[in-house]
Amino acid sequence: MTVLLVALALIALGLLLRLPVRGIAAMLGLLWLAVVLAHLVLPEASPILEALGGTLQHWLALGVVVAAALGYREILGRLRARAAAVAETPKAGTFSDAELDRYARHIVLREVGGTGQKRLKAAKVLVVGAGGLGSPSLLYLAAAGVGRIGVIDDDEVSNSNLQRQVIHTDARIGQPKVFSAEAAMKALNPFIEVRPYNRRLEKTEAEALFAEYDLILDGSDNFLTRYLVNAAAVAAGKPLISAAITQWEGQISLYDPARGAPCYACVFPEPPAAGLAPACAEAGVMGALPGVVGAMMAAEAIKEITGAGESLRGRMIIYDALYGESRVMKLKRRADCAVCGGV
Repeated sequence: MTVLLVALALIALGLLLRLPVRGIAAMLGLLWLAVVLAHLVLPEASPILEALGGTLQHWLALGVVVAAALGYREILGRLRARAAAVAETPKAGTFSDAELDRYARHIVLREVGGTGQKRLKAAKVLVVGAGGLGSPSLLYLAAAGVGRIGVIDDDEVSNSNLQRQVIHTDARIGQPKVFSAEAAMKALNPFIEVRPYNRRLEKTEAEALFAEYDLILDGSDNFLTRYLVNAAAVAAGKPLISAAITQWEGQISLYDPARGAPCYACVFPEPPAAGLAPACAEAGVMGALPGVVGAMMAAEAIKEITGAGESLRGRMIIYDALYGESRVMKLKRRADCAVCGGV
Protein backbone atom coordinates (compact mmCIF):
# COMPACT_ATOMS: atom_id res chain seq x y z
CA MET A 1 0.00 0.00 0.00
CA THR A 2 2.86 2.36 0.82
CA VAL A 3 4.46 1.87 -2.63
CA LEU A 4 1.12 2.45 -4.35
CA LEU A 5 0.58 5.72 -2.48
CA VAL A 6 4.10 6.91 -3.37
CA ALA A 7 3.53 5.94 -7.01
CA LEU A 8 0.27 7.89 -7.13
CA ALA A 9 2.02 10.88 -5.56
CA LEU A 10 4.78 10.75 -8.19
CA ILE A 11 2.21 10.59 -10.99
CA ALA A 12 0.34 13.55 -9.54
CA LEU A 13 3.58 15.51 -9.20
CA GLY A 14 4.54 14.72 -12.77
CA LEU A 15 1.17 15.88 -14.08
CA LEU A 16 1.39 19.04 -11.99
CA LEU A 17 4.82 19.83 -13.41
CA ARG A 18 3.60 18.89 -16.89
CA LEU A 19 6.36 16.36 -17.31
CA PRO A 20 6.31 14.16 -20.42
CA VAL A 21 5.12 10.57 -20.10
CA ARG A 22 8.71 9.37 -20.31
CA GLY A 23 9.64 11.57 -17.34
CA ILE A 24 6.85 10.16 -15.15
CA ALA A 25 7.78 6.65 -16.25
CA ALA A 26 11.40 7.33 -15.26
CA MET A 27 10.32 8.38 -11.74
CA LEU A 28 8.22 5.24 -11.34
CA GLY A 29 11.17 3.20 -12.56
CA LEU A 30 13.40 4.72 -9.88
CA LEU A 31 10.75 3.91 -7.28
CA TRP A 32 10.67 0.28 -8.43
CA LEU A 33 14.46 0.12 -8.33
CA ALA A 34 14.50 1.51 -4.77
CA VAL A 35 12.01 -1.16 -3.64
CA VAL A 36 14.08 -3.95 -5.26
CA LEU A 37 17.27 -2.65 -3.62
CA ALA A 38 15.50 -2.50 -0.26
CA HIS A 39 14.54 -6.16 -0.58
CA LEU A 40 18.13 -7.03 -1.49
CA VAL A 41 19.77 -5.05 1.31
CA LEU A 42 17.39 -5.11 4.29
CA PRO A 43 16.74 -8.22 6.43
CA GLU A 44 13.46 -10.05 5.84
CA ALA A 45 12.07 -9.08 9.25
CA SER A 46 12.59 -5.37 8.58
CA PRO A 47 9.48 -3.25 9.24
CA ILE A 48 10.30 -1.26 6.09
CA LEU A 49 9.89 -4.38 3.95
CA GLU A 50 6.61 -5.13 5.68
CA ALA A 51 5.42 -1.62 4.83
CA LEU A 52 6.52 -1.98 1.21
CA GLY A 53 4.80 -5.33 0.88
CA GLY A 54 5.42 -8.22 -1.48
CA THR A 55 8.60 -10.18 -1.97
CA LEU A 56 11.69 -9.67 -4.09
CA GLN A 57 10.38 -12.22 -6.60
CA HIS A 58 7.05 -10.35 -6.84
CA TRP A 59 8.74 -7.03 -7.52
CA LEU A 60 11.15 -8.50 -10.08
CA ALA A 61 8.26 -10.18 -11.87
CA LEU A 62 6.37 -6.87 -11.90
CA GLY A 63 9.41 -5.18 -13.41
CA VAL A 64 9.68 -7.79 -16.16
CA VAL A 65 5.98 -7.48 -17.01
CA VAL A 66 6.09 -3.66 -17.14
CA ALA A 67 9.33 -3.69 -19.19
CA ALA A 68 7.77 -6.12 -21.66
CA ALA A 69 4.67 -3.94 -21.97
CA LEU A 70 6.71 -0.78 -22.52
CA GLY A 71 8.96 -2.55 -25.05
CA TYR A 72 5.92 -3.78 -26.96
CA ARG A 73 4.50 -0.25 -26.97
CA GLU A 74 7.80 1.19 -28.27
CA ILE A 75 8.08 -1.38 -31.06
CA LEU A 76 4.46 -0.85 -32.05
CA GLY A 77 5.01 2.92 -32.19
CA ARG A 78 8.05 2.55 -34.43
CA LEU A 79 6.21 0.18 -36.76
CA ARG A 80 3.34 2.64 -37.05
CA ALA A 81 5.74 5.51 -37.75
CA ARG A 82 7.49 3.47 -40.43
CA ALA A 83 4.17 2.51 -42.02
CA ALA A 84 3.11 6.16 -42.02
CA ALA A 85 6.39 7.20 -43.65
CA VAL A 86 5.95 4.58 -46.36
CA ALA A 87 2.38 5.72 -46.94
CA GLU A 88 3.53 9.34 -47.36
CA THR A 89 6.28 8.45 -49.85
CA PRO A 90 4.87 8.79 -53.36
CA LYS A 91 5.14 5.71 -55.55
CA ALA A 92 6.89 5.85 -58.89
CA GLY A 93 4.81 7.90 -61.29
CA THR A 94 2.73 9.47 -58.52
CA PHE A 95 3.10 12.81 -56.78
CA SER A 96 3.21 13.96 -53.19
CA ASP A 97 0.93 16.81 -52.12
CA ALA A 98 3.92 19.18 -52.31
CA GLU A 99 4.65 18.11 -55.89
CA LEU A 100 1.01 18.49 -56.94
CA ASP A 101 1.02 22.03 -55.60
CA ARG A 102 4.39 22.77 -57.23
CA TYR A 103 3.36 21.56 -60.70
CA ALA A 104 -0.26 22.77 -60.55
CA ARG A 105 0.22 25.32 -63.36
CA HIS A 106 1.48 22.55 -65.63
CA ILE A 107 -1.25 20.12 -64.67
CA VAL A 108 -4.05 22.57 -65.51
CA LEU A 109 -2.61 23.08 -69.01
CA ARG A 110 -4.69 21.06 -71.45
CA GLU A 111 -1.59 20.13 -73.46
CA VAL A 112 0.31 18.85 -70.41
CA GLY A 113 -2.09 17.75 -67.67
CA GLY A 114 -1.37 15.03 -65.16
CA THR A 115 -0.24 12.61 -67.86
CA GLY A 116 2.32 15.03 -69.23
CA GLN A 117 3.63 15.84 -65.77
CA LYS A 118 4.09 12.12 -65.10
CA ARG A 119 6.07 11.90 -68.33
CA LEU A 120 8.27 14.75 -67.16
CA LYS A 121 8.87 13.00 -63.85
CA ALA A 122 9.82 9.79 -65.65
CA ALA A 123 12.02 11.57 -68.22
CA LYS A 124 15.82 11.51 -68.33
CA VAL A 125 17.47 14.49 -70.03
CA LEU A 126 21.19 15.09 -70.55
CA VAL A 127 22.46 18.65 -71.02
CA VAL A 128 25.88 19.14 -72.59
CA GLY A 129 27.38 22.33 -71.21
CA ALA A 130 26.55 24.27 -68.05
CA GLY A 131 27.34 27.67 -69.51
CA GLY A 132 25.20 30.37 -71.13
CA LEU A 133 22.68 28.07 -72.85
CA GLY A 134 22.89 25.31 -70.26
CA SER A 135 22.14 27.67 -67.35
CA PRO A 136 18.51 28.57 -68.22
CA SER A 137 17.87 25.14 -69.75
CA LEU A 138 18.92 23.35 -66.58
CA LEU A 139 16.98 25.69 -64.30
CA TYR A 140 13.75 25.37 -66.27
CA LEU A 141 14.07 21.60 -66.66
CA ALA A 142 14.56 21.33 -62.90
CA ALA A 143 11.63 23.64 -62.21
CA ALA A 144 9.45 21.64 -64.61
CA GLY A 145 10.06 18.45 -62.63
CA VAL A 146 12.13 16.43 -65.11
CA GLY A 147 12.93 13.34 -63.04
CA ARG A 148 16.60 12.89 -63.92
CA ILE A 149 18.82 15.62 -65.32
CA GLY A 150 22.40 14.93 -66.30
CA VAL A 151 24.88 17.74 -66.96
CA ILE A 152 28.37 17.30 -68.39
CA ASP A 153 31.01 20.03 -68.44
CA ASP A 154 34.70 20.23 -67.52
CA ASP A 155 34.87 23.99 -66.91
CA GLU A 156 34.90 25.99 -63.66
CA VAL A 157 32.85 29.07 -62.78
CA SER A 158 34.70 32.31 -63.51
CA ASN A 159 33.86 35.93 -62.90
CA SER A 160 33.35 36.60 -66.63
CA ASN A 161 30.67 33.85 -66.79
CA LEU A 162 28.29 35.63 -64.46
CA GLN A 163 27.18 38.23 -67.03
CA ARG A 164 25.02 35.54 -68.68
CA GLN A 165 25.38 32.16 -66.93
CA VAL A 166 22.63 32.71 -64.41
CA ILE A 167 22.74 29.28 -62.77
CA HIS A 168 26.06 30.19 -61.11
CA THR A 169 26.79 32.72 -58.35
CA ASP A 170 29.67 34.89 -57.28
CA ALA A 171 30.16 32.70 -54.21
CA ARG A 172 30.78 29.66 -56.43
CA ILE A 173 33.56 31.18 -58.55
CA GLY A 174 36.28 28.53 -58.95
CA GLN A 175 33.86 25.65 -58.40
CA PRO A 176 33.27 23.11 -61.20
CA LYS A 177 30.26 24.26 -63.17
CA VAL A 178 28.44 20.93 -62.93
CA PHE A 179 28.50 21.02 -59.11
CA SER A 180 27.49 24.67 -59.06
CA ALA A 181 24.59 23.83 -61.38
CA GLU A 182 23.65 20.82 -59.25
CA ALA A 183 23.46 22.98 -56.13
CA ALA A 184 21.22 25.52 -57.88
CA MET A 185 18.90 22.86 -59.33
CA LYS A 186 18.51 20.95 -56.06
CA ALA A 187 17.86 24.22 -54.21
CA LEU A 188 15.15 25.00 -56.75
CA ASN A 189 13.55 21.55 -56.78
CA PRO A 190 14.48 18.84 -54.24
CA PHE A 191 12.18 16.32 -55.96
CA ILE A 192 14.49 15.73 -58.92
CA GLU A 193 17.68 13.71 -59.43
CA VAL A 194 20.75 15.51 -60.76
CA ARG A 195 23.74 13.64 -62.19
CA PRO A 196 26.81 15.88 -62.63
CA TYR A 197 29.63 14.69 -64.90
CA ASN A 198 32.67 16.85 -64.19
CA ARG A 199 34.62 16.09 -67.35
CA ARG A 200 34.86 16.86 -71.04
CA LEU A 201 32.62 14.78 -73.25
CA GLU A 202 34.80 12.30 -75.11
CA LYS A 203 33.97 10.23 -78.18
CA THR A 204 34.77 6.99 -76.34
CA GLU A 205 31.96 7.47 -73.80
CA ALA A 206 29.47 9.70 -75.59
CA GLU A 207 27.28 7.03 -77.18
CA ALA A 208 27.09 4.89 -74.03
CA LEU A 209 26.28 7.95 -71.90
CA PHE A 210 23.59 9.15 -74.32
CA ALA A 211 21.97 5.70 -74.23
CA GLU A 212 21.10 6.32 -70.56
CA TYR A 213 18.93 9.35 -71.44
CA ASP A 214 15.77 9.99 -73.46
CA LEU A 215 16.70 13.39 -74.82
CA ILE A 216 19.94 15.32 -75.35
CA LEU A 217 20.32 19.10 -75.16
CA ASP A 218 23.50 20.59 -76.59
CA GLY A 219 24.49 23.99 -75.25
CA SER A 220 28.20 23.66 -75.99
CA ASP A 221 30.19 26.60 -77.32
CA ASN A 222 32.46 24.99 -79.91
CA PHE A 223 31.99 23.15 -83.19
CA LEU A 224 34.14 20.15 -82.21
CA THR A 225 31.76 19.29 -79.36
CA ARG A 226 28.65 19.98 -81.45
CA TYR A 227 29.72 17.51 -84.13
CA LEU A 228 30.66 14.96 -81.48
CA VAL A 229 27.29 15.34 -79.73
CA ASN A 230 25.43 15.03 -83.03
CA ALA A 231 27.26 11.87 -84.06
CA ALA A 232 26.70 10.24 -80.65
CA ALA A 233 23.00 11.19 -80.65
CA VAL A 234 22.54 9.71 -84.12
CA ALA A 235 24.34 6.51 -83.10
CA ALA A 236 22.25 6.20 -79.94
CA GLY A 237 19.01 7.06 -81.79
CA LYS A 238 18.25 9.95 -79.42
CA PRO A 239 16.57 13.24 -80.35
CA LEU A 240 18.90 16.21 -80.02
CA ILE A 241 17.92 19.80 -79.25
CA SER A 242 20.87 21.94 -80.26
CA ALA A 243 21.27 25.70 -80.08
CA ALA A 244 23.98 28.25 -80.67
CA ILE A 245 24.41 31.97 -79.98
CA THR A 246 26.73 34.79 -80.92
CA GLN A 247 26.55 38.53 -80.29
CA TRP A 248 22.80 39.29 -80.70
CA GLU A 249 21.62 36.22 -82.62
CA GLY A 250 20.69 32.67 -81.69
CA GLN A 251 19.40 29.56 -83.44
CA ILE A 252 17.73 26.37 -82.27
CA SER A 253 16.42 23.16 -83.83
CA LEU A 254 15.54 19.56 -82.93
CA TYR A 255 17.68 17.08 -84.88
CA ASP A 256 16.31 13.54 -85.06
CA PRO A 257 17.10 11.42 -88.15
CA ALA A 258 15.70 8.32 -86.43
CA ARG A 259 12.26 9.92 -86.85
CA GLY A 260 12.70 11.51 -90.26
CA ALA A 261 14.29 14.83 -89.35
CA PRO A 262 17.79 15.89 -90.39
CA CYS A 263 20.79 15.69 -88.09
CA TYR A 264 23.06 18.62 -87.30
CA ALA A 265 25.56 17.50 -89.95
CA CYS A 266 22.81 17.53 -92.61
CA VAL A 267 22.44 21.28 -92.06
CA PHE A 268 26.08 22.06 -91.27
CA PRO A 269 28.20 19.44 -93.09
CA GLU A 270 31.42 21.21 -92.14
CA PRO A 271 32.41 23.79 -89.54
CA PRO A 272 32.74 27.34 -90.88
CA ALA A 273 36.09 28.67 -91.90
CA ALA A 274 38.21 30.26 -89.20
CA GLY A 275 36.99 33.74 -88.33
CA LEU A 276 33.50 33.39 -89.82
CA ALA A 277 31.88 32.25 -86.59
CA PRO A 278 34.03 33.49 -83.70
CA ALA A 279 33.32 32.29 -80.17
CA CYS A 280 31.55 34.53 -77.67
CA ALA A 281 34.86 35.27 -75.95
CA GLU A 282 36.05 36.89 -79.19
CA ALA A 283 32.85 38.33 -80.69
CA GLY A 284 30.95 39.07 -77.48
CA VAL A 285 27.37 38.19 -76.58
CA MET A 286 24.47 40.15 -75.15
CA GLY A 287 23.88 38.79 -71.64
CA ALA A 288 20.16 38.04 -71.93
CA LEU A 289 20.43 36.28 -75.31
CA PRO A 290 21.43 32.86 -73.91
CA GLY A 291 18.58 33.25 -71.42
CA VAL A 292 16.08 33.57 -74.26
CA VAL A 293 17.50 30.76 -76.40
CA GLY A 294 18.26 28.49 -73.42
CA ALA A 295 14.68 28.89 -72.20
CA MET A 296 13.53 27.96 -75.71
CA MET A 297 15.61 24.78 -75.45
CA ALA A 298 13.86 23.89 -72.19
CA ALA A 299 10.47 24.67 -73.74
CA GLU A 300 11.20 22.39 -76.69
CA ALA A 301 12.34 19.67 -74.29
CA ILE A 302 9.10 19.94 -72.30
CA LYS A 303 7.09 19.75 -75.52
CA GLU A 304 9.07 16.76 -76.76
CA ILE A 305 8.59 14.88 -73.48
CA THR A 306 4.90 15.65 -73.04
CA GLY A 307 3.92 15.51 -76.71
CA ALA A 308 2.49 19.04 -76.59
CA GLY A 309 2.22 21.23 -79.67
CA GLU A 310 4.50 21.07 -82.70
CA SER A 311 8.19 20.47 -82.15
CA LEU A 312 11.13 21.97 -84.02
CA ARG A 313 11.83 18.61 -85.64
CA GLY A 314 12.83 19.57 -89.20
CA ARG A 315 12.61 23.31 -88.49
CA MET A 316 15.04 25.93 -87.21
CA ILE A 317 14.24 29.18 -85.42
CA ILE A 318 16.67 32.04 -85.87
CA TYR A 319 16.21 34.77 -83.27
CA ASP A 320 17.63 38.27 -83.72
CA ALA A 321 17.55 40.05 -80.37
CA LEU A 322 18.97 43.30 -81.73
CA TYR A 323 15.98 43.90 -84.01
CA GLY A 324 13.42 41.79 -82.14
CA GLU A 325 12.81 39.45 -85.05
CA SER A 326 12.41 35.69 -85.42
CA ARG A 327 12.20 33.61 -88.55
CA VAL A 328 11.68 29.89 -89.13
CA MET A 329 13.51 27.81 -91.70
CA LYS A 330 12.50 24.34 -92.88
CA LEU A 331 15.25 21.75 -92.85
CA LYS A 332 15.64 18.55 -94.85
CA ARG A 333 17.78 15.48 -94.50
CA ARG A 334 20.67 14.98 -96.87
CA ALA A 335 20.85 11.50 -98.39
CA ASP A 336 24.62 11.81 -98.63
CA CYS A 337 25.09 12.96 -95.02
CA ALA A 338 28.23 11.34 -93.66
CA VAL A 339 26.66 10.98 -90.20
CA CYS A 340 23.01 9.98 -90.70
CA GLY A 341 22.89 9.01 -94.39
CA GLY A 342 22.60 5.33 -93.55
CA VAL A 343 20.16 5.70 -90.67
